[in-house]
Amino acid sequence: MQDSERLARREARRRESARRRRRTLVALGLTAAAVAILAVVVLASDGSGGGSGSGGPGDSGGGSGGSSASVRSGGARAGVGGTAGLRGSGGASGATGLGTGSSRSTAAALGPATGTPGTGTAPILMYHVINPPPPGAPFPGLYVTTEEFEGQMKALAGAGYHAVTLDQLSAYWRHGAKLPAGKPIVVSFDNGYQSQYTNALPVLRRLGWVGDENLQLTGLPPSQGGLSEAQVQGFVSAGWELDTQGFSHADLITLDPAQLSYQVAGARKTIQARYHVPVDWFCYPSGHYNPTVVAAVKAAGYAGSTTVVPGWASPTSDPYRLPRLRVLGGTSPEALLSELSSIRSDPPPPVSYSA
Repeated sequence: MQDSERLARREARRRESARRRRRTLVALGLTAAAVAILAVVVLASDGSGGGSGSGGPGDSGGGSGGSSASVRSGGARAGVGGTAGLRGSGGASGATGLGTGSSRSTAAALGPATGTPGTGTAPILMYHVINPPPPGAPFPGLYVTTEEFEGQMKALAGAGYHAVTLDQLSAYWRHGAKLPAGKPIVVSFDNGYQSQYTNALPVLRRLGWVGDENLQLTGLPPSQGGLSEAQVQGFVSAGWELDTQGFSHADLITLDPAQLSYQVAGARKTIQARYHVPVDWFCYPSGHYNPTVVAAVKAAGYAGSTTVVPGWASPTSDPYRLPRLRVLGGTSPEALLSELSSIRSDPPPPVSYSA
């Protein structure tokens, strides 16, 4: 009886923790109009965003980089980015299952696969601007300072984690491809801010880690704190994975079939042609998706996609509804480790999501 009571109390605490997280995330929800206002506020306070423009991989650049906030990142859990493949040729077949099109290149990079599918789980983190918020920023939670980010990454490394790409996870889950020593974790970045290049990349490079850039093709030019093409190429040269959330961070569940295909399939083809990477993973802008959107992602050849619903990804996850945890400004290293532990048993993302 005592064991049953302890289990019941533990489950009640877990559910209450999940409810608090969801209330916090809903409170942070951004509409497209609000984010547009946020961009104006940041531009007014921070000029052009201070990015370096074209520095080499790991170059800290000559400014703060990417301090404008998410463009058109409406909805609860605002500012969702996307995901895609790297280091290989061709894309996913579109069949169900994680990483169909990218496992060959990843396995070759890390060593021969064992042939026995991996069973380990992994959290996927979500970041936006790696800079302090400018004065009066309406949504300061989307800003994580370089010092906070570095402290979080060092704490993760100290806890035994090692950053990998979605391609690497896919190859491990499907074919037993070798991963770097340590517990796998994916560090993803949304929208394409210069500060992700100038401030986050050097931190990860010092750890020997890679990131996952969820690229938004329009709406955030370098003059407003967005990445230049040379900086995106710098990510590729540094071993990062290039993924996408479409051209303009549109709300996909509101689009007609032609518009949806343009945002999903068109963005993939454009990035493939521009940067010569597979682009095997998609990220739902603002986390919004439904069966129609999922079908479009599959038809475009993506191996899977990421959401904004907290939790851990696993080999049994629906590859087109992978959970992610948004890391907010002010999160201490200890708090991040605690939150990762608390969401490990969260339920999978729903069939549809909008807020």
